Amino acid sequence: MIQFENVSKSYHIRKFQKQVFSDLSFTIQRGESIGICGANGAGKSTLMRLISGIEAPSGGKIIRTMSTSWPIGYNSTFVASLTGADNARFIARIYGKDEDEMLGFVEEFAQLGPYFHQPIFSYSAGMSARLAFGVSLAIEFECYLIDEVTGAGDERFRERSERELANRRETAALIMVSHDPNTLLQYCDRGAVLYGGSLTFYDTIADAIDVHHRLQMRKAS
Repeated sequence: MIQFENVSKSYHIRKFQKQVFSDLSFTIQRGESIGICGANGAGKSTLMRLISGIEAPSGGKIIRTMSTSWPIGYNSTFVASLTGADNARFIARIYGKDEDEMLGFVEEFAQLGPYFHQPIFSYSAGMSARLAFGVSLAIEFECYLIDEVTGAGDERFRERSERELANRRETAALIMVSHDPNTLLQYCDRGAVLYGGSLTFYDTIADAIDVHHRLQMRKAS
């Protein structure tokens, strides 16, 4: 379970304070697959960091009883001067995984070829995303946070990603952020819309996508 109790988040930027969220309260159970819709700048990445525990709330409480992945996406937290393999080894030690087993899985999954043994700073954004996805799936989390990463790579990588995510959905929670409605419809059952600092949940992902679309059309008119 991941539970937000009256959570707020704000940032102090120079001489003013930016309020991202106010009084968020919701619960996510194991086995749920939830797609989060929101415009650029609505706070989707901030929400994912709060769920993962990378950032702390400014107010309220977050309760986690599930092991949760870091947000898997194009903005990785790897050590850029180390190779992909060295980063994978480091994470394997943190989570108590067998290093050789993890390296074999990640190398085969991410399909980076010789770049797997090159420094991260030589990677493209898509390559970093594939590495992050492979490393995360090598660990049995109870909740996976996905941020636009399933579109990275060639057709073989996408097919492998789809299979692995489908397998994880059977036993773990999945929280996904994507601007592609088809991706959300493919992976998610429930949906939520992030708008104006509030997060509203809907029974189906189709309902959430529809509300998000109408809000964006109204904003544009």
